[in-house]
Amino acid sequence: MNGYGGGSYGLGERRTLKERAGTYALLPLRIFLGVTFVYAGLDKLTGSAFLSADGAGSIGELMRGVRDSSAVPALVDLALKSPEGFGHAIAIGELLVGLGTLVGLWARLAALGGALISLSLWLTVSWQSTPYYYGNDLPYLMAWLPLVLAGATVFSADAFLASRRRRTL
Repeated sequence: MNGYGGGSYGLGERRTLKERAGTYALLPLRIFLGVTFVYAGLDKLTGSAFLSADGAGSIGELMRGVRDSSAVPALVDLALKSPEGFGHAIAIGELLVGLGTLVGLWARLAALGGALISLSLWLTVSWQSTPYYYGNDLPYLMAWLPLVLAGATVFSADAFLASRRRRTL
């Protein structure tokens, strides 16, 4: 299997529909998470309100609003030391995670970054959601975990580079 475009197999080697489907099983999840995180990062970077310390829709107001109900108030306090810097870090992190996931470059590292962003948002912003499944950050965290474990095995820069390394050996 060449890994970056669907595979090539030896003579006589046949794969069942179930095996072929399994090869592509994480691709829809990868596309969804990649597009969503690229969009979220761009939305934050281009929105006039989010990257401000104060005002409606700002990261500063959001952090002050969740500080007392978060699971890790110290993390919120850290963000409140420089709300604009924290907002930029989150937005750029989402953008890089999304692009890495879509392209499949350092896919496991990108997925780990996505999981860590989702974990930090769950422990701060959506922690107070009751019942817990009303908050969206925990499902995002769980969605990143298969990509952390499996990486991007098809249609990815990682698979292309791995195939190229195997051919040169």
